[in-house]
Amino acid sequence: MPAPHVWSKFALLRAKVGLTCLLALSGYLAQGQAFRWARQHNPRYDERVLSYGFVLGLHTSAYQLQYSDRFVTQDFDTLHSVVTPFLPGFSLGFLVNLRVNPDLDLRLMPKAGFYNHRVEYRFTNRTLKEQLIETTLLEFPLLLKYKSTRRGNVRMYMVGGITPAVELSGKNDVQGGSSALDIRKQNLSLDAGLGFDFYFPLFKFSQEIRFSRGITSMLGSSPSPFSEPIRRLNTNTISVYIIFQ
Repeated sequence: MPAPHVWSKFALLRAKVGLTCLLALSGYLAQGQAFRWARQHNPRYDERVLSYGFVLGLHTSAYQLQYSDRFVTQDFDTLHSVVTPFLPGFSLGFLVNLRVNPDLDLRLMPKAGFYNHRVEYRFTNRTLKEQLIETTLLEFPLLLKYKSTRRGNVRMYMVGGITPAVELSGKNDVQGGSSALDIRKQNLSLDAGLGFDFYFPLFKFSQEIRFSRGITSMLGSSPSPFSEPIRRLNTNTISVYIIFQ
């Protein structure tokens, strides 16, 4: 009879597919176990209460602005918009890491950050005026690091915390003294990011991406034609760090 013959072929095909999937899954699990139980470099490294390192960072940063109520008045009817593009920079610093428990670390990362910010004033007649603010900040990120289980010589982690910062030096390229945009010399930002630890025989190497959002307005109190259409300026920064411990 044809019907039982067809169902028997179906059963045979299903058995072959199931056996193939089982073999593939077994191979995957075997590779995963081999990776997990691979020979570990510095297997007791994370048991240190205190560890130290140094940090190299690249970032791109921009101001996020809010318009003031005066922006919509006739005083600024020729001002089309105010734009704040992202500009690159870099940072250098040190790392002090305190082990709280097997899954959690507290880290302090004092560093010097070199920032460029530009504020562009675009007018309806297609002209452009801009303010370029170059600053060197001394920053003190205080972060909690939550770590995953170590797999071989790799571990994933997440970080979050705050970063107080104070200006070491600054420069505004617009001459004229009081006509320049006034920028505060202190900042406070909230940070969040993720990264990977890679363990080597003599050191630990980490790659991390972090997002920072300033929670204090960087707009100073000194009056200026450039500050009148703006209510707030907050920093937004995306950073990539290379950490050696």
